[in-house]
Amino acid sequence: MKDTVFPSSGQATNGAAKRSFPATKSQLYGATRPLYRPQPKPHRYRRSCCCSCCIWTTVTILILLLLAGVSAAILTLIYSPHRPTFTVSSLKVSTLKITSSSKLITNITLNVNAKNPNNELIYIYDPIAISLTTKSDVVIANGSFGPFVHGTKNNTLLKATISGGSQELDDSSAGELRVALKNKKGLPLKMKLDTKVKAKIGGLKTPKVGIRVICEGIKVTVPNGKSPSKASISNAKCKVDLRVKVWRWTF
Repeated sequence: MKDTVFPSSGQATNGAAKRSFPATKSQLYGATRPLYRPQPKPHRYRRSCCCSCCIWTTVTILILLLLAGVSAAILTLIYSPHRPTFTVSSLKVSTLKITSSSKLITNITLNVNAKNPNNELIYIYDPIAISLTTKSDVVIANGSFGPFVHGTKNNTLLKATISGGSQELDDSSAGELRVALKNKKGLPLKMKLDTKVKAKIGGLKTPKVGIRVICEGIKVTVPNGKSPSKASISNAKCKVDLRVKVWRWTF
């Protein structure tokens, strides 16, 4: 019969000394487990990339604006562009009356001369809206000129027949207009032309900009019989106003 020999108290004590208490993580999960290394957060790189894109985009826009300004200055020095001019050539009134029900009936033939004094610059016009009004902004007639290309050193005659479309006036406007039409000196009118235009120099075209032409000093009288009456245009003067959303520049 073999005797079972248990370790002595000294051996047990030595074995226990080699072990740490409490047990470490490496003892619990295995000493071969790889250490955890935190990964860098990727959003910082993305944010840096977005900032760089914004900076380069801003720089590119500023460079393009600078180049556009320099190009415009060079073109101005080389070609010395001049504004187009407009004059009222003739205005004939075939019908101008107010009915008993305060309806305004008009029929007017209008000729306007457009001049381009430039040697190299061509103007390209969209359709031109016409509005003929009194000093108190009562619309007498409206219509339009068609689109056209205004060549260099060119005079273009624009023709249109405009009407009031049998519009109904309020009592105040109708009464004021009736009194004005009886004036032998004539009824003062103001003409507005609204359109968009772009310029062309060689193969270069500018963006479209809005322009408004305002002509004052026109006086009309009621026609006598079937013959149209000719408006007084000797004192008519027209001004071209460049209409831009950010600013307005009057030639």
